[in-house]
Amino acid sequence: MPSSLTTVLARHQHAVADFTDADLPSLRQALSAVTDPRKPRGVRYVFTDLLLVFAAAVISGAASLTMIAEWASTAKSRGILPSFGAVPSVATIHRVAGLVDPVAFDAAIGAWIAARIRRGHSQQDAALAAIAIDGKELRGTKHGGGTKTYLMAAMDHATGTVLAQESVGEKTNEIPHFPELISTLGPLKNTVITADAMHTLAQQARAVTDAGGHYLFTVKTNAKTLHTQISQAGWARRKPGYQHREKAHGRISTWSLSAINAPRYVQFPGAAQIIRVHRGREDTSQDTEASTGEFVYAITSLPAKQASPKTLARLIRGHWGIENRLHWVRDTAYREDASQVRKGTTAHLMASLRNLAISIHRLTGQPNITAALRHYARDPELAAELTGL
Repeated sequence: MPSSLTTVLARHQHAVADFTDADLPSLRQALSAVTDPRKPRGVRYVFTDLLLVFAAAVISGAASLTMIAEWASTAKSRGILPSFGAVPSVATIHRVAGLVDPVAFDAAIGAWIAARIRRGHSQQDAALAAIAIDGKELRGTKHGGGTKTYLMAAMDHATGTVLAQESVGEKTNEIPHFPELISTLGPLKNTVITADAMHTLAQQARAVTDAGGHYLFTVKTNAKTLHTQISQAGWARRKPGYQHREKAHGRISTWSLSAINAPRYVQFPGAAQIIRVHRGREDTSQDTEASTGEFVYAITSLPAKQASPKTLARLIRGHWGIENRLHWVRDTAYREDASQVRKGTTAHLMASLRNLAISIHRLTGQPNITAALRHYARDPELAAELTGL
């Protein structure tokens, strides 16, 4: 990311204009759909205003509820919160955060982000949209006897924005929650859902195709029969349909992908192609070169006329990107796994706020989230403008 503040400000001003576009709901309008859970008596602050304070603070790098309260104090001292008679206290921030329904919050911000994504797609050709689904445990919530918090997110490949999030119960896993998350995304026409091997199941494939979409699932030995059928499909006799080679960080990475029409003996709902990817890596930073490699298998409902080997490679790499574009950013920029916020559903809400902040920075064209957080931390006015406070 350029160190010049001029570049950041130019992107910021463009984003402010976009986020206040009359053709799309503003963030304030989106968050007004979240029901105020407080009793009317004694209310001092507009609920939507408090949610916007949460968002603006996290956009500026706030990693805890106390840091959100500190941001509010700084903003008030600089005249940024004119509608607030007094600064919301730490106790108020904690109390309100514990009352917010994170499911309703996720739905509101997901719809707000999706509207902008759809407009971006409509301005292009009818390119295939792709959404990656993957889960993440908030490890810090287990400290001190807290319950496990595990959240499954749906991320748009092209923009790196989060479109939906589903809470996975402590005594269950991602599998039964996958169809529920899919249902929140709406119709999936011209959209492919990518997921790891955990979801390579018939019911997950049907959940996607019933919604009008396509799937691309990794296949591992947990689906033993399917993995055997694909791995023994005579790949050695076939030349790769796509190859890629890149050098970076002291190593050379190579990719080769082969895809064939799914044979009749592959009994998987809607299967159109089976895929083999070889990933190789040569470490050139040492005196003696060390090479490693592995084969990865996948299955998709996308027919060859709609998804060439190059397109399939892009989709597979795009899915793996959810780790470093979302989960890794939440861990490194916000120290999410170190956070011990665990009362009620507050940990879920904080993860949702991080998703929103990361998505907003992505939509403003900021390639380096950590650098963007530093810029907004130095100037609370920018975050207030961006959220419409």
